Amino acid sequence: MAGTMSERARDLWQTWVTRGSAPRELPPDLLRAVYLSWVAALALKLLGSTWDVSWHFRWLRDDLAPPHLLNSVGTAMVVLLVAFHTWTGYGVDRPTLRLMQAGIAVFLLAVPVDLVNHAVNGLDITAWSPSHAMLYLGTAIMLTGVLRGWWLYGHGGSRVPGLVLLWAFALETVWFPAGQQEYGVLSVAAWDRGAPDAEPILLQFAADQIGRPVDRAAVLHFALPVPDWVYPIWLVAAAGIVLVLARVMIGRRWAATAVAGLYVAYRCVAWLAMVGGGFPPSAVPFVLVGVALAVDAAFLVRLPDLLRPVPGAVLVAAVGAGCALLQSLWAALPPTAPLAFVTGAGVLAVLWTGAALLTRSHALAGWSRAR
Repeated sequence: MAGTMSERARDLWQTWVTRGSAPRELPPDLLRAVYLSWVAALALKLLGSTWDVSWHFRWLRDDLAPPHLLNSVGTAMVVLLVAFHTWTGYGVDRPTLRLMQAGIAVFLLAVPVDLVNHAVNGLDITAWSPSHAMLYLGTAIMLTGVLRGWWLYGHGGSRVPGLVLLWAFALETVWFPAGQQEYGVLSVAAWDRGAPDAEPILLQFAADQIGRPVDRAAVLHFALPVPDWVYPIWLVAAAGIVLVLARVMIGRRWAATAVAGLYVAYRCVAWLAMVGGGFPPSAVPFVLVGVALAVDAAFLVRLPDLLRPVPGAVLVAAVGAGCALLQSLWAALPPTAPLAFVTGAGVLAVLWTGAALLTRSHALAGWSRAR
């Protein structure tokens, strides 16, 4: 049996891992295997990053902490997959390959930049720092390539579920910085209860960075350093445009809701795992499901594509604001400035209109190809 498997692996390698230029097509079963490998790599990165945020709200940063190592395994798999596509040209066209290559290049460049940032600035707990933004940007560019590749070459019954899953990864990548506030609001609440989640050494380190004793002001600076207007704008504009694009690409009713629901379901499971493992909890963003429902509802209305963005953005902002109010009353939600929902609606309307114009003019050649 072992010999047979070894021979099959050797035959596959000799047949398919051959030098070539994109685009080259793979048989459907091998194409699914390659993109399932992408899903596995992205899942490892997702698990590592989720654990990493919770870890940093409890202990001091450590380059070799288990969450970093888990994320690194996923990154190594991504590097190998990009190398496979680059060498063979299979399963991608040239724009797809360039997106994958550019994304992993930005991500790998961001790693030493982030290490230097921590060496110079210390803890740098906020998820909104420039070096962290480079990590998210690299992942987002790379994911754009993976999405494009599966959208162009995926076939059969697995095509739409694969798109939903990949868009859930994309939503997580864009939404990840907001975890700062989602963990931070509960960390402050834990301090107020007299039972802080963070270890004393972490609290002391964070207080020393701003020259204060370990008090509530130091905890606020450590846990919630982001202005209250950021979360609602990110909810409406950033998450909103991701869900709009997901709905357009997948082309099915309630596709945006499926993407957001899958991500929120993951966050619920992650919450149970983190709390069960003794790590700090986060506020689960159930509001994303409301935003996704609003996006899908906007596409149910019969309107020309260029007339949909403004009323659609208003609907998304209104539903997002209402869901945020309900979640803040019944569960936990980061601080939100109400007027920021109006700003978020304006930003989303602009982004949505831009996406509609690009699609209409076929400037995104290949993305709008009929399937």
